[in-house]
Amino acid sequence: MFKRILRGSLLLALLSGLTMSAVLAEIIRYAEVDQTRPADAAIVLGAGAWGTNPSPVLRERLNHAIALYEQGLVEKLIFTGGIGRRSRLSEAEVSRRYAVARGVAEADILLDGRSTNTIENLANARTVGLRNGLETYLLVSTPYHMKRAMWIAADLDMEAFSSPTRTIRWISTATRRRAIVQETASFLVHVWRRFTPDYARVIRSESTAAPLS
Repeated sequence: MFKRILRGSLLLALLSGLTMSAVLAEIIRYAEVDQTRPADAAIVLGAGAWGTNPSPVLRERLNHAIALYEQGLVEKLIFTGGIGRRSRLSEAEVSRRYAVARGVAEADILLDGRSTNTIENLANARTVGLRNGLETYLLVSTPYHMKRAMWIAADLDMEAFSSPTRTIRWISTATRRRAIVQETASFLVHVWRRFTPDYARVIRSESTAAPLS
């Protein structure tokens, strides 16, 4: 009996390791995908605000989205993210102030100031887009985040394309590796959540939501 349990445990550990390795490799591969093209809007996924300033990661996402806007690839910018522990302002509002200070017209900025995770970022941004007659989107985030974000966008029936920022600077190789491992874990959790009734209910209700007037 003990040997059976041991063999079973070793097999489970092996399968888990192989699965994690395969997912990690796919996240790294997809990080190189760039589908940037003309679209109605760029959606900037939230990444934290420090007081009235965007976190370094969010700042680089914002710089990328502003560049897309300045190049005429998008007409609108949708900023996402609610109020975190380090700020009294929502990430979306901090992003708006940052973009306006750099020449983006306020009329071209749309906000979702309630979301707290990637699913909510995209679901709420989609609702904002429907309200404003937007149909196509560039998703702006860090490269390792793109695979999961694009999966969620597909579940929401969004016509979305990957446009990762390339300006993120890692403090060290260890920091970069930790970010990849963390995203791999988040991706595996997301895969599990996709098969739960609650996820299906949320996605179904969001993806069939009518435009709000």
